[in-house]
Amino acid sequence: MSMPAQALNAVSTTRPATYTKVAIAMHWSIALLIFLNVALGFFMETFPKKAPGHDEVLFYHASFGTLIFLLAVFRLFWRSTHKPPALPSSIPTWQRGMAHTLHWILYSLMLLVPVTGYLHRIAGGHDVSFFGLGNLPVLIGKDEPLRLLTDTLHVSLVWVLCILVVGHIGAALKHRFFDRDSVIQRMLRV
Repeated sequence: MSMPAQALNAVSTTRPATYTKVAIAMHWSIALLIFLNVALGFFMETFPKKAPGHDEVLFYHASFGTLIFLLAVFRLFWRSTHKPPALPSSIPTWQRGMAHTLHWILYSLMLLVPVTGYLHRIAGGHDVSFFGLGNLPVLIGKDEPLRLLTDTLHVSLVWVLCILVVGHIGAALKHRFFDRDSVIQRMLRV
């Protein structure tokens, strides 16, 4: 193998010290949108469906959910084409496995929560607008049993997401303040 080919091969198999700027931007953008949309969802549940403003909050909740879904798809594509930084060697194997599993569950929830919300609205016979720019395609007809099922799934998955996000934040803070390793710095590069 020639020297340039060896150098190229060495570069492609090494892991960066931090996430890419795009991955960092996606992480924090999606995190902010999830916090915002969970808050909107809880707020929406505090007043009757016929109350003034309910439909407007629902409009933004569905639009932000769609945006989260689109950004998550892009983030998964980016992740598939860019290796994440390696965890410090001081982290035990079982913790590495837990971190890896948690990340993939979070990615799955970033897709499943919006999809169940979309299916709930469509099965209820309602259009889903994306910030007033247009409606999402209607892939199914009105279906009351599916509407009820997807409502339960949507709410349940949101609770699972909230619990795992709290765990994710807790783990990051543990690494920062107790372990004092470089885990959190991988996602803070500017």
